Amino acid sequence: MSEKEDSDRELISFNEFLESIPPTQLREVENISKQKWTRGSGPPTAYNAIQPPDLQLHCESKHCGGKRYFRCEHMSETRVGSKGYTDTFLTYRCDNCKKSFKTYSISIKLFEGEQSGEIFKFGEYPTFGPRIPSRVISLIGPDRQLFLKGRRAENQGLGIGAFSYYRRVVENQKNRIIREIIRVADRIGADDQMIENLKEAEKETQFSKSVELIKDGIPESLLIQGHHNPLTLLHSALSEGLHADTDADCLSYASSIRIVLTDLAEKLSQALKDNQKLKEAVSSLLNKNNNEG
Repeated sequence: MSEKEDSDRELISFNEFLESIPPTQLREVENISKQKWTRGSGPPTAYNAIQPPDLQLHCESKHCGGKRYFRCEHMSETRVGSKGYTDTFLTYRCDNCKKSFKTYSISIKLFEGEQSGEIFKFGEYPTFGPRIPSRVISLIGPDRQLFLKGRRAENQGLGIGAFSYYRRVVENQKNRIIREIIRVADRIGADDQMIENLKEAEKETQFSKSVELIKDGIPESLLIQGHHNPLTLLHSALSEGLHADTDADCLSYASSIRIVLTDLAEKLSQALKDNQKLKEAVSSLLNKNNNEG
């Protein structure tokens, strides 16, 4: 970890670093500290104190369930300088519900004579990255831990590791995913041929052959952007990732797999929910008509 010349610096804000930069990364950050003065019986001396910014983070509590302001309420070390790196923990609390916390482990070194400098992020808890919707966890079922390992690898920029975990999840849970698609098809009254093809795809052991059987036949409400079959997209990402030349390529395919799985899980849940609401509305109207008759 070394300082750079002013002309080479690409400074980011302190809040951007904490909110958006994954662990094990070093960045040059502006306005890290503020000069303060000691108080006491002797002459005052100047020192640089960390100025933790307010953050906007997702709060998981039932009172919030969305983005809220978090404010730092504890630092294990407050003083920083330019002679060496200072390690510290920053603990944040949701300013709305007061129940959710976020802790960062970082190391700071200021540029000589400045309030900006370098920060290295060792880690954070809860872990870095967008929250994983519960519907995704429900969809992949028994492979929850594999998926979470893939997410951690993705957060750390480990493309090959993330891709390998996600690939295992998709291939292991192929039948579970197709069964959920069959549930939607049954609920919406899809034609018999679509349901038969889906059941045949569930029996097929090879993921590629399963996709071939249903590439043109899943409920329209599950299509991504209105016309892309999510299983075809997953198969494409798995196939390309197997032959990827670089870790960066694998990371890109891994992210694509996660995003498609997440979207599919949301669409499956929404389709079942919408159908249930429709059935309840129809039942309510029928009962009203019968009572009036």
